[in-house]
Amino acid sequence: MQRTMGASTRSAGEVTIVELVGQIDLGSSPTLRKALLSSLKDTKQMAINLSGVSYIDSSGIASLVEVLKEAQDSKKRLVLYGVGGAVLQVLQLTRLTGVFEILETEEQVLQASTPNVRDRA
Repeated sequence: MQRTMGASTRSAGEVTIVELVGQIDLGSSPTLRKALLSSLKDTKQMAINLSGVSYIDSSGIASLVEVLKEAQDSKKRLVLYGVGGAVLQVLQLTRLTGVFEILETEEQVLQASTPNVRDRA
């Protein structure tokens, strides 16, 4: 089990994909929050892949909620996907599964994204 948190960002069409791995805890959540808020500024849609996250604590949940609030305030879309195991359990216990838009796969995220401008031409 990985004890630290890692993140990578890439673009998939109009969606910024953030891949997280490891543990999100008090030590890593401030850095994560800063990175997610920075990525959100440069996109209209952001999807966070949590399939590689083995653990998340209340500070990690607070970071995700803060990013969601910023996305809503700036009229942007935030999606979580790959949510399972301990992460899903924490989201269920905190009753946040109905607050976040949660999909299963990246393919679902991309299918649900807004159409490209070139598709309308």
